[in-house]
Amino acid sequence: MTILVAPKTLANLKVREFKMLIDGEWITGAEGRTLERVAPSHGVVVSRYQAATKVDVERAIGAARKAFDSGIWSGQTGAQRSSVLLKAADLISERAEELAYLDAIEAGKPISQVRAEIAGSVDIWRYAAALARDLHGESYNTLGDGTLGVVLREAIGVVSIITPWNFPFLIVGQKLPFALAAGCTCVVKPSELTSGSTLVLGEILIDAGVPAGVVNILVGTGPDVGATMTTHPDVDMVSFTGSTGVGKLTMANAAQTLKKVSLELGGKNPQIVFPDADLDAFIDAAVFGAYFNAGECCNAGSRLILHKSIADDVIARIASLSKKVKVGDPLDPATQVGAIITPQHLEKISNYVSGAKAAGARVAYGGETVDLGMGQFMEPTILSNVTPDMAVAREEVFGPVLSVLTFETLDEAISIANAIDYGLSAGVWSRDFDTCLTVGRKVRAGTIWMNTFMDGASELPFGGYKQSGQGRELGRHAVEDYTETKTLNMHIGARTGWWMPR
Repeated sequence: MTILVAPKTLANLKVREFKMLIDGEWITGAEGRTLERVAPSHGVVVSRYQAATKVDVERAIGAARKAFDSGIWSGQTGAQRSSVLLKAADLISERAEELAYLDAIEAGKPISQVRAEIAGSVDIWRYAAALARDLHGESYNTLGDGTLGVVLREAIGVVSIITPWNFPFLIVGQKLPFALAAGCTCVVKPSELTSGSTLVLGEILIDAGVPAGVVNILVGTGPDVGATMTTHPDVDMVSFTGSTGVGKLTMANAAQTLKKVSLELGGKNPQIVFPDADLDAFIDAAVFGAYFNAGECCNAGSRLILHKSIADDVIARIASLSKKVKVGDPLDPATQVGAIITPQHLEKISNYVSGAKAAGARVAYGGETVDLGMGQFMEPTILSNVTPDMAVAREEVFGPVLSVLTFETLDEAISIANAIDYGLSAGVWSRDFDTCLTVGRKVRAGTIWMNTFMDGASELPFGGYKQSGQGRELGRHAVEDYTETKTLNMHIGARTGWWMPR
């Protein structure tokens, strides 16, 4: 039986009120409407935001455009921008517990997990600060005695940043500091379900010395806010993380003005396990990869592709470890799996499980929703006898549901891994380096973990193949994604050989 941690009543709860940040000022929306966030774990209102409209978005874009064109940020040296980003990192660290509480209560994420995410975000901000000083162009003195070529890297301009609800603070940290390091100005729209920590980040950036208009933060729905952010002619680039369906809409919107688009989208990530693998290490990674963040994670290890000779034993061992996973109150440090983001999403997850059973899959563990008296929760779930044609094997469930498929040959395993629309990440488990390298070379995904899963570092790029997106976040080239290149072709001395008559 899964260990349950029932949510406690939020004693003396005070609903957190937030305004929107435009041009360095905290303001109410043009229409004065608000959005309320009900905690998915406790069923009570915990946050209230100003709901932005098209008028507010246009004002924010105008502020970002004016700030960029003035050079107040892009005209600073890399060292100056780096200093501000480092100060922001320090302030994030100082306010880490406040930020962690907001993400835990608004997203239903375990507080221990969020604390680690905030610490990781601090590292990303510091890494981006270093890149602000490292950004550079190129020079070519090999074009002949009369020519010198210089390639400049310039900030692309105004960037619309749209982030999802599942990692509210971490994902804005994978975008915003790199855009700022390059010298861009930004309009940021966090998910209307989990906006609190991003709005606190706005306070931090003001305190760190980011000039007015350089970062603007709005809360609202896709139709009210996102549509204008992705179509407005004064926006030069869109950076979006979310579902593949909304990513396609974002790309279509941006195409109207041929904006640059960076997309980090969905995943259906396989872990391929061979008989010679270190199964003790893998079992732990399988449980972590499937249930981390309640499975509401684009790079969750939601597909196990097991060699037939070990499948029954591995499933039994994963089920045994799943019984020890603690599900419940995200504010309890012992909790490992928190609440599901909305009742509607919980129903969607349940429908995937029932659909898989109807298609012939077997529930090897879990499979039920959990009633803890308040909020919405889902048992860790293992589905065996899954075949590659089933929806649960091909589509992103975005919940704590593990689908198990089997293979007999290496080529078959690779074929199963690649036979879907996604290509975000994958794992391979074998003591044979040749096997790991072959899988790593042939599986079409942006990250391949070998004998580990869901590791990462600020230095390592992250992004996907196929319908998992385009572009990369993190890594030393991340800041370059927010730049344009400009060629200066300089002639030295009098030009000769010109075709015009003398």
